[in-house]
Amino acid sequence: MPDRNRYFLEEAQMPGKWYNIAADLPTPQAPPLHPATGQPIGPDDLAPLFPQAIIAQEVSTERWIDIPEPVQEVFKLWRPSPLYRARRLEKALDTPAKIYFKYEGVSPAGSHKPNSAIPQAWYNAQEGVKKLATETGAGQWGSSLAFAGGLFGLDVTVYQVRVSYDQKPYRRAMMETWGARCIPSPSPTTDAGRAILAAHPDHMGSLGIAISEAVEVAAKNPDTKYALGSVLNHVLLHQTIVGQEAILQMEMAGDDPDVIIGCTGGGSNFAGIAFPFLGQQLRGEHNKRRFVAVEPAACPSLTRGKFAYDFGDTSHLTPMVKMHTLGSTFTPPGFHAGGLRYHGMAPMLSHIANLGLIEAQAYHQGPCFEAGVLFARTEGIVPAPEATHAIKGVVEEALRCKREGRAETLLFCLSGHGHLDMAAYQAYFDGKLVDQDYDEKELAMALSMLPQVAS
Repeated sequence: MPDRNRYFLEEAQMPGKWYNIAADLPTPQAPPLHPATGQPIGPDDLAPLFPQAIIAQEVSTERWIDIPEPVQEVFKLWRPSPLYRARRLEKALDTPAKIYFKYEGVSPAGSHKPNSAIPQAWYNAQEGVKKLATETGAGQWGSSLAFAGGLFGLDVTVYQVRVSYDQKPYRRAMMETWGARCIPSPSPTTDAGRAILAAHPDHMGSLGIAISEAVEVAAKNPDTKYALGSVLNHVLLHQTIVGQEAILQMEMAGDDPDVIIGCTGGGSNFAGIAFPFLGQQLRGEHNKRRFVAVEPAACPSLTRGKFAYDFGDTSHLTPMVKMHTLGSTFTPPGFHAGGLRYHGMAPMLSHIANLGLIEAQAYHQGPCFEAGVLFARTEGIVPAPEATHAIKGVVEEALRCKREGRAETLLFCLSGHGHLDMAAYQAYFDGKLVDQDYDEKELAMALSMLPQVAS
């Protein structure tokens, strides 16, 4: 008799290809521009940072891209990941809605991030790269790339946003266990870091600054490439194995989602669960679903940012991309969902939002932690601070269904567990977790400094 609460796939059912939503969009996204010339960049412009295989994926418009067999073999350490029916949460909310969640916390690093770290490390190793530099917020991406680099013999250096480096010491220990070097950002090891520290010695850091440091290291060292854990097309592409598996598992459950929800910082987790379902809709294979991206109110790029060309980093070393942005110099408050503290949103996801294909909501961290605690006490899993935003979105949708008397099916991605984030939960229980708002003046200043790009 099939289990009514848990849905597991066999290894043979793992996706053999990544899904590229660029093939199904009604209009293409705007091209990235060279930071110096303002002209569209080509593959040669990206070569100092990325291996050729990754560059090809970044610009591809092919619908399906093969997953290499060595990558699949590593994925089998934890994939396919499970899908669960959250019946106890449904009961606690007294909702007619059915709630399902795809759980990515079963990976070695405890989140969805290895889904891209493994192929990125493999492609770099195949092209003879010896070292990788990257950034990380909460440490989920940094630990994932450390894990992947160790598997394929790569030396990994991670620049971790200072506030998260201080808040989450065990993430640093995890990175070092897998052989990586973890440096708090801004740091005195790069020109970008030194410039920030000269002006602000106690700067709490941001993902934009950490990206600048990692990109600088890659650009200056021929044996080093840069690896990014979110935002760019190839990263979103790699995460689509999540949604592809979820489609099969929802079929196993004999159900189909009306609303698909995910937390959003740079966009990889949300894209991973949503894009395969959205692709069905764009190809006319399914009726309209709702897609809800949930972000922190203290760093609300989709709900408060401007859809415009901007730099992906603070020091303006990266290409300019058209995205929802708060301005590349914007520094969010030091809230605990470190993986969501990015000034911009993935260009592809921003383009899709601009087309009206998804919705966005923003919540403060207090209500999100409240939802996370409710989830832990009903479903048993302590979610990462980032994932509590998705849970808050689910709770609101379930309560809406209750008010309206609608038995809708809700699906969300639980992107990672919070086992290394318990200091944040302790702060919540001690009443020390403060809902922080961004500085309106700083936001206005950052937006006023957006690059002027000819239309």
